[in-house]
Amino acid sequence: MINNNELIDQIKTYNKFLNIETVNKAYNFALEAHQNQKREEGVPYIIHPVAVAKILTELKLDSATITTGLLHDTIEDTKVTYESVKKEFGEEVANLVDGVTKISALENKAANDSKAENFRKLILATSKDIRVLLVKLADRLHNMRTIQFVKDKDKIIRKAKETMEIYAPLADRMGMNRIRDELEDLSFSVLNQPARDLINERLRFIKNNRDDTFKSISGELIDLLKKNGIEATIAGREKTPFSIWRKIQNKKISLEQLTDIIGFRVIVKNVEDCYKTLGIFHSKFSTIPGKFKDYISTPKINNYKSIHTSVIGPKKNRIEIQIRTFEMHEFAERGIASHWKYKSSEKIFRSLMERI
Repeated sequence: MINNNELIDQIKTYNKFLNIETVNKAYNFALEAHQNQKREEGVPYIIHPVAVAKILTELKLDSATITTGLLHDTIEDTKVTYESVKKEFGEEVANLVDGVTKISALENKAANDSKAENFRKLILATSKDIRVLLVKLADRLHNMRTIQFVKDKDKIIRKAKETMEIYAPLADRMGMNRIRDELEDLSFSVLNQPARDLINERLRFIKNNRDDTFKSISGELIDLLKKNGIEATIAGREKTPFSIWRKIQNKKISLEQLTDIIGFRVIVKNVEDCYKTLGIFHSKFSTIPGKFKDYISTPKINNYKSIHTSVIGPKKNRIEIQIRTFEMHEFAERGIASHWKYKSSEKIFRSLMERI
């Protein structure tokens, strides 16, 4: 577990407006409130809110949201009241903590047969501030990372289904692909462990050869772009076991066919270079029919932007390529959180909520 000083150091790397005193105060407040509580794995409860706060710092969020992460379970699980949080940390943080508490209450009251889409809409309608949803997603992510310690097996399955049907789609709506992928895969490990093990076994089998091939192809692609005046960085695109499983089910293809494809993310300076890069690749390599998507000219509903294409690349390898700018890549990784403004207004909150 990281301590409050390490947490503060992480926040300071991106937020020059950080109120260190408030974060320290929230850490100590949560520590005292949860002092007699333990998680099911037997560790002090404070580990959970600190882990949630750490996830929020990875999303590069503001001080009030980090503070809420530290305090998010105090009203629900301890003797702390809304008024005491408001007195110590102000109305903004108290409202955020209260918002997270209300979502938890909705979870507990939701009927087993309620439709996931209706529940997602209810969560959205209840959350007046987008940061409430961000804290809730971070809370659910850490709970899923430690789901194996829950003793009630029925609860494990219920939480995994809830995560797959409600929180992963919510993260997707918010453009938070990295969190969506992890939530889906953690749920998959509970709901269909044999299938996940099978996919991981196949991925391990091809990993060593894949790593060498990736380095070789990356070098060739970089050299090709440099010769044509394009500066770019290339990163691997790791598919999660669940995303592989979903494609197998949807496309009716074999595991071998899908894991044979190597994924690349090509990050360039601007939109013009995105299209130049596409032209260079399509001129050099044979394209795979039906695999081209231009999400720059027509973004996804969650505002995701990127160009997707698949080609028969160097040494006849089938490769999937995503071409995007750094700003597009930041949004693909952090979604709505990447557009955060540290001196925000209600107008910004409303515009963000409209996107989801």
